[in-house]
Amino acid sequence: MLTSIKTGVLAAILVSTAIFAQAQKKITEGTVTMGISYALTPEQEPMAAMLPTETKVKFNGNMSRFELQQGPATITVISDNIALNSLVLIDVPVAQMQIAVKGTKEDYEKEKANDPKFSDFKATGEKQTILTYSAEKYTYKDDKGATYELWATNDIELPAGLMGQEFKDVKGTPIKFTRFNRGVKSTATIKAFTEEKAGPFTLDVPKGYELKTMEEVMQMQGGGQ
Repeated sequence: MLTSIKTGVLAAILVSTAIFAQAQKKITEGTVTMGISYALTPEQEPMAAMLPTETKVKFNGNMSRFELQQGPATITVISDNIALNSLVLIDVPVAQMQIAVKGTKEDYEKEKANDPKFSDFKATGEKQTILTYSAEKYTYKDDKGATYELWATNDIELPAGLMGQEFKDVKGTPIKFTRFNRGVKSTATIKAFTEEKAGPFTLDVPKGYELKTMEEVMQMQGGGQ
């Protein structure tokens, strides 16, 4: 019954990080929809069916929230994108199970420790329209020798850290980019921004949820047949 939890939580983690914005129209709360594709190694292929190809992230200032359905489990991730604290809620109604996992900045840094580190962001002057936004192409590289490209716009500004910390040196809002999380390479494309009421969100554990560590949750795979 619980065999999907480990991969489901990993999938949630993979889409719970993101972008830094400096732009013209400031959007402080709403929903961002991302399309996601993956470049998986042979060892990572077993998780392919569990990884989302689209996700909607609701945000209010530095706080964000999204849900992911994995088998019988609904996984909700709430994050403080500045302090890098988080709360993962796992709800499995068929097992009458509600689990909460708190994450800290130290946990985030540990998760990212082995991922490539990006630098040398350079605007190329090449332009195109993505969604309705004027975007410019940037190139960048990592500390392992690989090179990448992203597209960023100055038409809008989103809350700092909404999608992670990798692109804080880009002078704009990345709307198409490649990144890594726990060794998984993905390319995200922003499909829609909606300025609307969202939140407020909190990192307080809701009543009825059992607080566990991430290690305890990962060990549950196969333990609830």
